Amino acid sequence: MIVDYHMHLRGPLVDGSEPLVHRLDALQRFVERAQERGVDEIAFTEHVYYFVQTREIWTRPYQLDRCVFDLDAYCEVIAEAKDRGLPVKLGLEVEHVGDRQGRLSELLAGYPWDILLGSVHWLGDRAVDAGEHAADGIWSVLPVEDVWRAYFDALAELAGSGALDVLAHPDLVKIYDRRPARGVVERLYEQAAAAIEAAGVAVEVSTAGLRKPVGELYPDPYFLAECARREVPVTLASDAHQSELVGEDYDRALKLLDTVGVVDVAVFSGRERRLEPLAG
Repeated sequence: MIVDYHMHLRGPLVDGSEPLVHRLDALQRFVERAQERGVDEIAFTEHVYYFVQTREIWTRPYQLDRCVFDLDAYCEVIAEAKDRGLPVKLGLEVEHVGDRQGRLSELLAGYPWDILLGSVHWLGDRAVDAGEHAADGIWSVLPVEDVWRAYFDALAELAGSGALDVLAHPDLVKIYDRRPARGVVERLYEQAAAAIEAAGVAVEVSTAGLRKPVGELYPDPYFLAECARREVPVTLASDAHQSELVGEDYDRALKLLDTVGVVDVAVFSGRERRLEPLAG
């Protein structure tokens, strides 16, 4: 079984941008690409801040400017695809929002989710991935080690919140290849793996990092090995924002999984998890 459980439903490129659309024809392009690349099942996991039903949660202009889409329409197009027998799952990428996490979960309750990803993109009002030197980024105000510690504190909090099933790109903080001493990094990875095990959630192996400045898979092999040692379930992800990227670089992801001895993939339906043998 091969899955791609992290993608964003977008239309074809227009003037270099990827418009967010909720149409069956756009969805079909992702399904076709998955089939070409031997991916058995895909999940659409749009960023939660795009939907007006969650508007009360957001405070940053980046989020508020994008919070214009209807969550019901998004769910309906994926439900229609399921009715037609397409191998798709309904999900969201849920942000870490600290003391607002419970309220965000309340706003999302009642929808027929198959899978909820959780991610840390912001630490307070500062972005982890806005740009290494961005004015609103975290890197301009904190030393590297402090950024890493704050990131993994947030990741552990999110893992234990009950708001998600899978942690997306779990060491996103390495995106600009700025890292503290290796000993510090390994201790943070060990602590994070223990927190993830205790929370009972899965992690994704994401090829998106290969397209970022760091040029590496998420997570780091040491981090993944620590998770595997604790029998933390694993999914696969491309984080595709266009259909061409579905299943991108999966040969490298599968090689990493083989290296750390992972032989099963976590498969989700109705937020229930099961393990299936990983085809490679």
